[in-house]
Amino acid sequence: MQFYADISLAVTYLSLCFLVIGLYRPWVMLWWEDRQNRKKVIKVYGAAAILFYLLNIALTHFHALF
Repeated sequence: MQFYADISLAVTYLSLCFLVIGLYRPWVMLWWEDRQNRKKVIKVYGAAAILFYLLNIALTHFHALF
């Protein structure tokens, strides 16, 4: 389980890096969208960062139980 917790933490950090890059240049991180703006960057990469961070917390606590 610790491996999956580490992977989810790495994806969290990667999403945060993509969020910072996308706030500077939205087109770079949302090249597949018709309209690229900072609001979409926050929605996509901010939501991914929060989701994977919560997954990391859940996996860490699940690992601590066993």
